Amino acid sequence: MEVKITSENFATLKNGQQPLVVDFWAIWCGPCRMISPIISELAEKYDGKIVVGKCDVEENEDLALEFGIRNIPTILFFKNGEMVDKLVGAVPKAKLEEKFEALL
Repeated sequence: MEVKITSENFATLKNGQQPLVVDFWAIWCGPCRMISPIISELAEKYDGKIVVGKCDVEENEDLALEFGIRNIPTILFFKNGEMVDKLVGAVPKAKLEEKFEALL
């Protein structure tokens, strides 16, 4: 299950026991809508192993600025509180799953 990432809960999730994947998106973004079902599917598959969240760049501009998000979708991968990987743009499911597996 995906969680809603906000400025208020980001630090807690980032520094949690499980790796964190954050999908930076916006409602008007076509490529974001294309990968959204894939992100949801992977969130279900890795439930209990990886926390998967969605961060609306318009509602959380401070987080988008902090990580230099200029294009969406951008997906950031965190492990042990540190960003370890990044994907920009709509990518195939296989590429996303490869990045999820690398977090474990």
